[in-house]
Amino acid sequence: MQNTNKKLRLLGIGLVLLGAILWGVSGTVAQFLFQEKGFSAEWLVVIRLLIAGLLLLLICVWNRNPNVWKIWKVQKHRFAMIYFGIVGMLGVQYTYFAAIEASNAATATLLQYLGPVFITVYIAIKSKALPTRSQVIAIFLALSGTFLLVTHGDFQTLSISGWALFWGIASALSLAFYTLQPIQLLKEYGSAVVVGWGMVVGGVVMSFIHPPWQVVGSISLVSILAVLFVIIFGTLIAFYSYLESLKYLKATETSLLACAEPLSAAILAVIWLNVAFGLSEWIGAFCIMATIVILSQTKRKAKTTNNQFDRAKANW
Repeated sequence: MQNTNKKLRLLGIGLVLLGAILWGVSGTVAQFLFQEKGFSAEWLVVIRLLIAGLLLLLICVWNRNPNVWKIWKVQKHRFAMIYFGIVGMLGVQYTYFAAIEASNAATATLLQYLGPVFITVYIAIKSKALPTRSQVIAIFLALSGTFLLVTHGDFQTLSISGWALFWGIASALSLAFYTLQPIQLLKEYGSAVVVGWGMVVGGVVMSFIHPPWQVVGSISLVSILAVLFVIIFGTLIAFYSYLESLKYLKATETSLLACAEPLSAAILAVIWLNVAFGLSEWIGAFCIMATIVILSQTKRKAKTTNNQFDRAKANW
């Protein structure tokens, strides 16, 4: 029995690492498409949302998930789903890709990982409770890491553009909203249905801004394969790997292992795309990742926070 549990736990660890690494790698592939092939964030977002969302829903239909259509039969859930699709799903996808387009995958992914800090602050305000000492330390580390990441440690310089910083912070705020807003929907209908419809809704709305048939970029075999990687591996397989890992691990444990995402994005961006990442950036990166570790440990001690994070983590 112990051997079986150990094997299942190792399987869970492997799945969450696979999902996190694929997310990180897909960010770097997106940077390649923007910088080397001339694609726009708008087109990549709309095509990713529409195709990945439809594939997710087809898998749900194939598995005879009764919640695929049920979610639209309750009025309050219908409006919540549309709200999540536009503000949550489209918001987090576009701001993240816009941050990559304005800087690089490593910086964008690390800035997005400030999301848990905003979640912690929001929950503290909502529960009318002061942050714990561990949470204060985590927030300090997050702010310090961000400072090192965007300034090279010099108060008088900004190592990334103002737009890159804006989209990066917007991405973190969007991630916080994306994680917390659909908690009731996740509880009622499950992650696959909520995320699938969220992608489709977000993709349809984005189509009015940038139609998917208006391709911006250099079409070649390499670029097509890169786009497919972002959609299939960086979305579908990454999502399902992460979701499956929650069957064998606690959400607090997956939070720690998910730090492989910004780390893989940073390493690949430096090796493959020659992104300049100095000592101050690496220290900043580990400060931000340390934030996730501390907040994950803190969540075990705070029942209210833990429940909210656990329900939302499958969607994150």
